[in-house]
Amino acid sequence: MRNLLFLVCTLFSFEVSAQKIFGTVYNEQGDLLPYSSITIKGTSIGASANNRAKFAINVSPGNYTVICQHIGYAAKEITMTVGSEDKEAFFILAEQRLMMKEVVVQSNAEDPAYEIIRQAIKKQSYYLKQVKAFECDLYAKDMIKLRSFPKKIFGQKVEADDREEMMLDTMGQGIIYLSESIAKVAIAQPDKFKMEVQSSRVSGSNSFGFTFPTFISLYNNNVTIFSEKLNPRGFVSPIADGAIGFYKFKYLGSFFENGKEIHTIRITPRRNYEPLFSGIINITEGDWRIHSLDLTLTKKAQLEIIDTLQITQFHVPVGEDIWRVKNQLLHFNFNQLGINAVGNFVNVYSDYKLNPKFAKGFFDKVVIKYDTGVSNKPKLYWDSIRPVPLEKEEVKDYQVKDSLFEARKDTGWSKATMDSLRKKQGQLKPLKVFWSGINRTHYGKNNNFEWGISPLIKKLQYNPAEGVVLLAEGYYRKYFKRSSTNLLIEPSIRYGFSNTHLNAHVDVSLRTREFDEGALKRHTWNFSGGKRVIQFNKESPITPLVNSISTLFYGDNFMKTYENWFGEIKYSKRYESGLRFSINALFEDRIPLNNTTVFTVFKNDKVNITPNYPYEKIAAQFNRHQAFVLGVDISIKPGQKYIQYPNSKQSLGSKYPRLSLSYIKGIKGLIGSDTDYDKWKFTVNDDKNFKLAGLLKYKLSIGGFLNKRSVYIQDYQHFNGNRSFAASEYVNSFQLAPYYANSTTASLYTIAHVEHHFNGLLTNKIPLFNRLNWNMVGGSNAFFIDKGNNYVELFVGLENILKIFRIDFVAAFANGKKGATGLRLGFGGLIGGSVAVKDNSNGISIGF
Repeated sequence: MRNLLFLVCTLFSFEVSAQKIFGTVYNEQGDLLPYSSITIKGTSIGASANNRAKFAINVSPGNYTVICQHIGYAAKEITMTVGSEDKEAFFILAEQRLMMKEVVVQSNAEDPAYEIIRQAIKKQSYYLKQVKAFECDLYAKDMIKLRSFPKKIFGQKVEADDREEMMLDTMGQGIIYLSESIAKVAIAQPDKFKMEVQSSRVSGSNSFGFTFPTFISLYNNNVTIFSEKLNPRGFVSPIADGAIGFYKFKYLGSFFENGKEIHTIRITPRRNYEPLFSGIINITEGDWRIHSLDLTLTKKAQLEIIDTLQITQFHVPVGEDIWRVKNQLLHFNFNQLGINAVGNFVNVYSDYKLNPKFAKGFFDKVVIKYDTGVSNKPKLYWDSIRPVPLEKEEVKDYQVKDSLFEARKDTGWSKATMDSLRKKQGQLKPLKVFWSGINRTHYGKNNNFEWGISPLIKKLQYNPAEGVVLLAEGYYRKYFKRSSTNLLIEPSIRYGFSNTHLNAHVDVSLRTREFDEGALKRHTWNFSGGKRVIQFNKESPITPLVNSISTLFYGDNFMKTYENWFGEIKYSKRYESGLRFSINALFEDRIPLNNTTVFTVFKNDKVNITPNYPYEKIAAQFNRHQAFVLGVDISIKPGQKYIQYPNSKQSLGSKYPRLSLSYIKGIKGLIGSDTDYDKWKFTVNDDKNFKLAGLLKYKLSIGGFLNKRSVYIQDYQHFNGNRSFAASEYVNSFQLAPYYANSTTASLYTIAHVEHHFNGLLTNKIPLFNRLNWNMVGGSNAFFIDKGNNYVELFVGLENILKIFRIDFVAAFANGKKGATGLRLGFGGLIGGSVAVKDNSNGISIGF
C-alpha cells in the first residue's frame, strides 16, 4: 500500500507541475525551422525545437521573456505571463540581414574576416581555461533512422525475421535506435570530468542510452567528434592556433543581438582531404568569442564511416562575461552498401553553476555513473521533463517497441517464448558440420546453454609430420547467474592421416565477473589436459593455413611442431586499478614428431621440405623429456577510467602505457621434470595518438635467463619470425626474420617494435591516394642479443586499402649487414585495424 501511495503521489506531482511554454518556429515564408534554440532570457534554461520545429519548456508560473534563435535568422523575443495553464508561442523569424562595414577596396586587400579570426585565435586559450570548474544539466536525445535497407548485404540475404525484428516497413524504413537521457555534468580544470546519468531510456529496451562526448568545443585546437574512428587525427578547429594556414575565411557581414555586434564568417578548407570543417561561424565583436556555428564535415575532410556530419551550436551567457554551449545538434548521413540512414543527436544544456565546490574525491576513476534506478522512470516523468518534444514517429516508436518489450518481459521464459526461439533457430542439420559448422542454443526455463562444432572442411590442414589433418573442435557455454560465472568447455580432437596419430584434449574455463559495492572484480580459472600438437614457439607465429599452402605449393614447411601429453592449471585476476595477475603450472611429456610424408603439389618442391624441428638452431631432433614449468605474470595499466552501470562497470582505458613483468621457472625433479631454468621479461607497450601527426604504437621488452642449467629448445626465448607473404602480427613480430635461427638462452636481450600510422598525413597531398584515403605507415622491428646475434628491419607501407588491407615493403639487416627485402600483406585501416587474427596449431580464427 505504501508503494502504491508513493506512486500515486509521484504521478500527481508530475501532473501539477506540468506548465509549459510551447510552440512552433517558422520563417517568414511559413517554412518550419527545425532545431531552433529556445532560451528563457537571463538564464541558461531552455529547449531545442525538434525536427518539426516544435518546442516545449517546463516552467513555473511567472513572467518570462523567451528568445528564439536559428542560424541565418534574426533572433526574436516574446514576453509572456504563464499562469496555471500552458502558454503557446509562435515564432516567425526573419532572415538575418547582415550589415557590411564600409571598407576601402584595395588590390590584394585582405578580407576583414582574417583579422576577426586572428582576434578569436588570441582569445581561444583564454576561453578554454576561463572557468576553473562548472556543472550543468544535460538532456540528450539520439535517433537513428533507416530510409532504405537492402534485401542483401555482401551477397547474404537479410532474413524477413531480422527485418521484422528491426521493425522496418516494406520499404525498409523505420527508426532503429531512439534514446533519451537526463544527466548532470561536472568539469574542472585541467582535465577532470564526471557525468551522473539520472535517468535514461531506450526504445524497446531497458538498456542505457547516451551520446559521447558530452561537449564538442572549438576552443580546443583539435576536435574529436563521437569516436576516433571517424578520423583518428581529429579535426582542426577554425580558431585553432595556425588555423589561417588551414582555412580560407570570408566576411559575410554582421548583425546585432541584445546590443552586441556579431560577425558572420564563412570558413572553407584551403585544401581538400584535410581534416577540416566548412560552413558558418559567428564571432562576437570586441570579446571575440563564439556566438554560434553551423559546420559540416564530408569525405573530403577525411571523414570515415559516415558520409556527412553537420554540427550546430548556440552559445549563451551563463555568468558575467562567461558563455557556454546551450544547444548542440549533430546530424549525420550514411549511404553505403545499400543502407541509407540518417541520425540526429540533440543535446540541451541548462542550469549552469560556475566554480562549484566539489567534495574531496568527487572526481575519481568513474567518469560516467548511471543511477541505480536510471531506467525505471515512468512515461509521465519524461513528458514532464523533456525539453525537446517527440515527433509523431518517435512517439509511435516508443509506444510499439516498449509495449512489445513489456509483453516479452512478462512472458519471460514461457513455453510460448521458448517455442518461438526454437522455431527461429530452425532444426538441427548435421551436414552443416562439414562447411558452416553447428551453433545451437538450448532454451529452457532455468537451463539455457550454447553448444557448437567448428566446420570440419575449413579446419583441414596439411603438414609433412601428420599429412592431412582432420580437426574437430567444439564448445559448450553456460552462464550461472547465482555465481556470476561463465563456464566454457572446449574439446578438440585431431587426427593425422599420414602418421595415424590421434590427439585429443579439453580446455575448461570458469570466468567470474563480480560487481560488489561499486568495485569490479574479474577472475578466471583454466584447466586443460590431454594430448596435443603444438609449435615449439608457444606464441604460434605461423598459422596452419599459411603453413599448409606454403608446404603444398612450395615445399616450405615452416611450422615446426611436437606432441605432448600435458596438464595445465591457470588462475588469473583483474583488478579495477588496471592490475592484472596470473599464475600457471604446466606439465608436459614432450614427444618428438618427425616427418612421415614429403608430398607437394609440384614434385620438384619436395627437396625444400625440412625436418620437423628447429633445424636452424639444433642439429638433430630433441629427445623425449618431461617439463614442469611454473609461470607468473603481472601487468598494470594505471589511470584506468570507467563507466559505472547499476550492476556492472566498463573500462574506458587509460592514457598511460601498460607495464608487464613475467617470470618462468623450469623445476627439475618435480613429476620427473628434466628442465631447470629461470627466465624473466619486462615489457612496456602503448598506443599514443598525436592527432594530426598520426598514431604511434610501440612495444619495448628486455629480458634474459638467470639460470640455464637445463633448457630444451621449447623453452628458449624465441623471436616471432615470418617467412610468408602474409604479414605476421604487427608490433609483436619480425616480418622477414627466420623463425628459430636467433632463438637464445642469453642472460640479456632487448626487443623493440615501433610503428607510426600517419593516418592521412602526407598521403592526403598525393592525388588518387587522398581520394582513396590510403594512408602511410612506417616503422622498425629490432632485437639485440650481442654483436653476433642482432637484427633490425625497417618498413614503409600503405594501409586502409579498401578499408581492410595493408601492404608493406620491408628491408632487413642481420648482424649489421643488409639482408632480405620483401613485401608483406596484412590487415590495416578503418576495418582491417580491428581484425584480430588468433594463431594456434589447431586453426586460425579472425574476429573484431
